Amino acid sequence: MSDHAECVVIGAGVVGLAVARALAESGHEVLVLEAEAAIGTGISARSSEVIHAGLYYPQGSLKAQWCVEGRERLYAYCAEHGVEHRRCGKLIVATDPAQRAQLDHIEASARANGVTDLRRLEAAEATALEPALRCAAALHSPSTGIVDSHGLMLSLRGDIERAGGFVVCRTPVLDGQCRAGFLQLRIGPDAHSRPLIASHVINCAGLGAQDLARRLGVAEASIPPLRYAKGSYFALKGACPFARLIYPVPEPGGLGVHLTLDRAGRARFGPDVEWVQHLDFEVDPMRTGRFSAAIRRYWPELPDGALQPAYAGIRPKLVGPGAPGADFCVQGPREHGIPGLVNLFGIESPGLTAALALARDLCERLSLQ
Repeated sequence: MSDHAECVVIGAGVVGLAVARALAESGHEVLVLEAEAAIGTGISARSSEVIHAGLYYPQGSLKAQWCVEGRERLYAYCAEHGVEHRRCGKLIVATDPAQRAQLDHIEASARANGVTDLRRLEAAEATALEPALRCAAALHSPSTGIVDSHGLMLSLRGDIERAGGFVVCRTPVLDGQCRAGFLQLRIGPDAHSRPLIASHVINCAGLGAQDLARRLGVAEASIPPLRYAKGSYFALKGACPFARLIYPVPEPGGLGVHLTLDRAGRARFGPDVEWVQHLDFEVDPMRTGRFSAAIRRYWPELPDGALQPAYAGIRPKLVGPGAPGADFCVQGPREHGIPGLVNLFGIESPGLTAALALARDLCERLSLQ
């Protein structure tokens, strides 16, 4: 590895790998630096692995644009590269007649975003698809699916390396500064750090993106606040009676305790929303009762004692509780004044679905494609 790289991507989660792949396959020298011992151990390792259709996001937002485009790119990529996935579909359910208006709003939002395959179902039609379900009405989203996120990241890494790029783990970026139009980074463990000169640096550090931006010299006034939204998941013991994902209508701060499936058809439920001050990935078994009550609104026959703690994830929110959801934040030199540096802030759900579209767009913004 030389002491100069044209493009340095910091963070080897699904977004960082997608960005690096797009750059490398466009013929640019790319180096991915990951502080941990393996790729995809942060946000990307703790998602529900859902391929979102693009239903909920405000029209014209980056989330809406990249989710809808990214969904189709992701399905095509998985089919071409043999990444395990399934277009299983999902039902968004109103468990009370008063929630029908929320289904109307979701349907209108989806249509505005270019999602045209939603189908409205009355209770009997939804039950015909999913006999264990109880609801007043539902929306069927056939474009929603699931994906092996780790398999996807391994495939993206392979693409990067075949295109001549490098992915280097156990290599944190300690700090950096702009010198003569280039970014000089200090990388590696502190006791053995070394300099690296880069023409372009893309900060894809996820939960660490704000802290990294500070260490790269971005002024505090240009860095959006970071809020930790913890979501816990519980797994279902035994067989799952559902063939599709089941989502209640959204709740403040998230999409509610929904049912997702892994590739083997096993069910897990979550996430809830818990605002925390520190990184904490423990699942509190005392939350089981709250989960059970939420699930029984749409699956009343959930057996007693059928839930067990699975895992938790933390989303890098840019706004706190009670505020309208924030869009993805892509910040370049125009915003912070440092040539060659791009920061990605608040890349939460639907980041997995959006990754390939985000990467394509970012390459165009950098005028490197």
